[in-house]
Amino acid sequence: MKKVLQGNIALCEGAIEGGLDAYYAYPITPQNEISAYFAEVLPQKNKVFLQAESEIAAINMVFGTAVTGKRAMTSSSSPGISLMQEGISYLCGCELPCVIVNVMRGGPGLGNISGSQQDYFQATRGGGHGDYHTIVLAPFSVKEIYEFAKESFLLAEKYRIPVLILYDGYLGQTMEIFDTDSNEEKLNVKIDQNIDKSWVLDGAKNRPSRKIRSLLMAEGELEQHNLKLKEKYTQIKKNEIRVKFYEIEDAKIGLVAYGIAARAALEAVYKLKNKNIKVGLIRPQTLWPFPYNEIKNLSNYIKKFLVVEMSSLGQMVEDVKLAVEGNAEVFFYGRGGGALVSSNEIIKKVLEIY
Repeated sequence: MKKVLQGNIALCEGAIEGGLDAYYAYPITPQNEISAYFAEVLPQKNKVFLQAESEIAAINMVFGTAVTGKRAMTSSSSPGISLMQEGISYLCGCELPCVIVNVMRGGPGLGNISGSQQDYFQATRGGGHGDYHTIVLAPFSVKEIYEFAKESFLLAEKYRIPVLILYDGYLGQTMEIFDTDSNEEKLNVKIDQNIDKSWVLDGAKNRPSRKIRSLLMAEGELEQHNLKLKEKYTQIKKNEIRVKFYEIEDAKIGLVAYGIAARAALEAVYKLKNKNIKVGLIRPQTLWPFPYNEIKNLSNYIKKFLVVEMSSLGQMVEDVKLAVEGNAEVFFYGRGGGALVSSNEIIKKVLEIY
């Protein structure tokens, strides 16, 4: 089926297709279309919509729904996600599956309402207290927003972990036509068996009671829980890395970009190809787990990488430097505060390096 949708609305339709049961959020630009759409559509489908009194309330409502085994979701934008960090840490500590969406805006502080990629560290380094990760998905098209939202609940339930969908305000406002029946841009989450729901709190009638908690006070108990989480994260890193390559086979310079910055970078790649300048693009679809090994392998023959992101200081650039392990030079081009990168700016930087 062909659809013409705005990115934020594609997220909603994908989540509903993926089995969303309940959505809670507090308004903030540039993601308010999500709440507005769900407010109208979810009650018609006998699903739960509730505008919370704050972002802190919203993430705790997600927690309460997740313990029942229902598919819960919230969305916000940068400063709103900051307010949710304590709750996200609790969700990870209790191993509760859910979906969280950050439609990024410029910062720090209240910043502005333009799209940005300045929340990379917050998303990929946990963001809250304690040792934990969330799976971080980075779509770069309206179709990918739809597909990632649709499959994110499977991914969350497979590993009992929150999944964070991360894209910027520009992409959230973008309208595109796409085919929902196409297999392109899907995550293709593999479920080997029926998802275990034996942990769900659904009443203890005719069975022993059980608990879901993150307060572990007995000696050594919390350390053992952390080691259990570490093993889970190891499995995720083994199984769930997603990355796309473009024109990389004979490239002399490898661009690395995600989200809307990758769209500008891909345009630059094809423009440079017309000038017989060999440049390729590496586009991580998962920011955590990050494709370290895939980039490391490329560094055996690509000796220069240019990281492009909508961040003045450079955030993903640190992961690319870790990936190449000193085997290649890593350059950075970025713009922050809601400024959009362009293909011509990227080309100028490539030519300087080339």
